[in-house]
Amino acid sequence: MRRRLINSTLAVVLVVIAVFGISLVIVETRTIENSARESVQSEAVRLVSIVEGRLAGGERVESGVLRQQVTTDRYARVEIPGRAPIEIGSRPEGGLITSTETGEHGETVRVEESRATVSKEVGRTLLVILTVALLAVVAAVFLAVRQANRLTAPLTDLAETAERLGSGDPRPRHRRYGVPELDRVADVLDSSAERIARMLTAERRLAADASHQLRTPLTALSMRLEEITLTDDPETVKEEATIALTQVERLTDVVQRLLTNSRDPKTGSAVTFDLDEVIQQQLDEWRPAIRAGGRALVRSGKQGLRAVGTPGAVSQVIATLIENSLTHGDGAVALRTRVTGNQAVVEVSDEGPGVPTDLGARVFERTVSGRNSTGLGLAVARDLAEADGGRLELLQQSPPVFALFLSMEGEQG
Repeated sequence: MRRRLINSTLAVVLVVIAVFGISLVIVETRTIENSARESVQSEAVRLVSIVEGRLAGGERVESGVLRQQVTTDRYARVEIPGRAPIEIGSRPEGGLITSTETGEHGETVRVEESRATVSKEVGRTLLVILTVALLAVVAAVFLAVRQANRLTAPLTDLAETAERLGSGDPRPRHRRYGVPELDRVADVLDSSAERIARMLTAERRLAADASHQLRTPLTALSMRLEEITLTDDPETVKEEATIALTQVERLTDVVQRLLTNSRDPKTGSAVTFDLDEVIQQQLDEWRPAIRAGGRALVRSGKQGLRAVGTPGAVSQVIATLIENSLTHGDGAVALRTRVTGNQAVVEVSDEGPGVPTDLGARVFERTVSGRNSTGLGLAVARDLAEADGGRLELLQQSPPVFALFLSMEGEQG
């Protein structure tokens, strides 16, 4: 493209120079020839006037007197009736420019000039025109190269940006080139880079959220299956299998919710549900793990509450809080339900040291971790709570008390 731009610019310049240069040469040639004829004629008229003046005054007319009136390289011949012709200068050869004038006393003056003089003048003019044309070509080459670089360098840069996008580097470059069309392309590439970056971020976030949300039900399901393998009692096997099936249904709900939220985060599935059932389900699922750790899982507070939200999401939030207490806390894990205003509150606490002071205000951030964890669990739980209009808060740092606030039946609008 660079070569094409230079060639096209030079072609235009050469055409313009050819058209105007030839026209200028023709005009200047005619102008020089006309000027030479007028000069020769003017000189002949002047000589006739001088000869007439001297004849009228009775003065002598001779070559010595008239020589100073004739331009160098010109030839003049003065013919006076009854006298010998007077010649001034050397008669030129070849093509001539002549002018003959006749005075009142019958005298004749003829002035001649060689066309070679005119040709020399035309040659000098042509040399000047060619010099100017050459300078114009040089200037055109310089400007063409500069313009080509100005256009091709941004195109090369844009190609590199597109290649970076294709190789998985979606960082926008925010470079502009002062050319509206190229800047428009740069705007589109930067917008595409930002969209790709958001998509990659969303995909990574989905993968991280999925790993955390699926880990808890998978762990609970694994524990139930282990219970089944360790017992020979048909009733116990049936009971554990029933709970395992319930956990599989919960796991399916978690996967479906993850896929739905990834496609459209605004899609909600809040319904009115029995909060006691969700809490009891979590107690049944986590009691074996709590008991295996030599700890207790207790429930207290107001019962018979009906809340508004997504049961699967609420189960996941409570499971995350219980797991957090099991992993980072100590002593008994307590679930307490109460009512405040028009909201149902589920508090999860333990007897451990709690949340460090420096992490209290940032415990729900995705990059904050207390003990060698990824720091995503509480952040995901908060997002799940807020998705249906609830909220998750840290009411007390030591001993730790987390509270899930949910709208109650009759307060949806």
